[in-house]
Amino acid sequence: SVTAERLQVPAFSVMTSRFASAAEMMSRVLGMPDYRFAEIGHPVSSATDDELRAMARTAIEQGITMLVRG
Repeated sequence: SVTAERLQVPAFSVMTSRFASAAEMMSRVLGMPDYRFAEIGHPVSSATDDELRAMARTAIEQGITMLVRG
């Protein structure tokens, strides 16, 4: 998504809470220290269908907010 943003294509990434700090570090390494991403609960692999739907809603809501604000 950082590459897309550099090409001026609106995008956002989704990261689980366990890997949020790694995503923050990577955005700094890529030269975009303030890059924001949607954050959902962890883990995803053992989540039920209902939990996955809730995580998807959370990610979409956060993503829309990020894309609208710019």
